[in-house]
Amino acid sequence: MMRILFVCHGNICRSPMAEFVMKDLVRKAGLEKDFLIESAATSTEEIGNPVYPPARRKLAEHGINCTGKTARQLQNDDYEEYDLLIGMDQTNLRNMYRICGGDFEGKMHLLMEYTDHPGDVADPWYTDDFDATWRDVEEGCQRLLNCLRKERIVLPHESKRYD
Repeated sequence: MMRILFVCHGNICRSPMAEFVMKDLVRKAGLEKDFLIESAATSTEEIGNPVYPPARRKLAEHGINCTGKTARQLQNDDYEEYDLLIGMDQTNLRNMYRICGGDFEGKMHLLMEYTDHPGDVADPWYTDDFDATWRDVEEGCQRLLNCLRKERIVLPHESKRYD
């Protein structure tokens, strides 16, 4: 099973959007048994709060429900619990390194690294542009899933191909 933790500053916008978009993609591909997908924050500012209403609405526009999700903070032991820890921006990545004490197994990445235009996922907190965030998250998650399938890192129930 591939365990993925998406991480942003507060765990109320970008990382829960990524969590639920990825869950939706995995569900549509019939791969739910192969993944555990969650999200967390690098800060304590929003701990216990639900997904930010505009992010929740953007997910709902695409038929994705995030009911019950509340913000939690990344913990040091999450590094051992997850196979991939995916940050939304460079600041998140720096804080992830700090909280986890480094990245000794190469598990930490930025979501947009999996796309043709690496960088940060658009932050809607200051811009209120949830459309841009949606585009980044959707593309990043789709490319990440494609990469995992291509590399055969997951999907033990599928027959192995050796091309």
